[in-house]
Amino acid sequence: MKITALIAGAVRGAAFLTAMGLACAGAARAQAPASQLDTILSAGTLRICTAGDYKPFTVAAGEGYEGVDIEMAQSLAKALGVEPRFVRTKWADLMPDFLAGKCDIAMGGIGVTLERQKRAFYSAPTLATGKVPLVRCADKDRLQTVADIDKPGTTVIFNPGGTNERFARTSFKQAKLQLHTDNVSIFDEILAGRADVMITEAREATIQEKLKPGLCAVNTDKPLTFSEIAYLLPRGDVVFKAFVDQWLHIAKSTGEYQRIFDKHFR
Repeated sequence: MKITALIAGAVRGAAFLTAMGLACAGAARAQAPASQLDTILSAGTLRICTAGDYKPFTVAAGEGYEGVDIEMAQSLAKALGVEPRFVRTKWADLMPDFLAGKCDIAMGGIGVTLERQKRAFYSAPTLATGKVPLVRCADKDRLQTVADIDKPGTTVIFNPGGTNERFARTSFKQAKLQLHTDNVSIFDEILAGRADVMITEAREATIQEKLKPGLCAVNTDKPLTFSEIAYLLPRGDVVFKAFVDQWLHIAKSTGEYQRIFDKHFR
């Protein structure tokens, strides 16, 4: 009888512990912070921060935008079943605007950096790239490396707040550094001879080479750096990141991303 009673007591104890465990798990799930995914679905709107000045990824066009990541943003919104709403930002304001909650995601040729990674998540990379010099074609042979460029008498121009500025300020000690706040007209400064070189992503350099006769992208097959481009997401929100990564995986696997990229990379 004692053994039977002990067994019965053990069974009741195990059942109690199981019930408590399930209750605690349920309470934990109930108290888990809501994902931005839930907020987006509830609002019916996906807010996208974008600079609108970085071909072929994001370009302000009239009252709207166009570019690779603009179409990808529209694709993401469609996958979510919501409407896209673009929020204009500047490169210098990108992280402050994002951290202030002005948008749910930031898209538009955003480079992956460890500094940004401290404060935000990134999606899986959309593509790999690197920094290359963009120069007047007459200077293509003499301005190929950092050592070639970093000399007195050479003017390096850059736009504020992004990886181009960071590279210029950390890499060049003797060349003249010139800040230019408009990322659309900056290339004309090189053509006009008011600057000699801009260090930018290979994709953008190639696009500007096509758009601006007289400019040449240098060694696009051997960039000065390795970098990746991705989408900026709220730090810690693994649910929203998982959705974005899966959507991007499908877009790449079905060829959707490549079709959009090829359309704008002409």
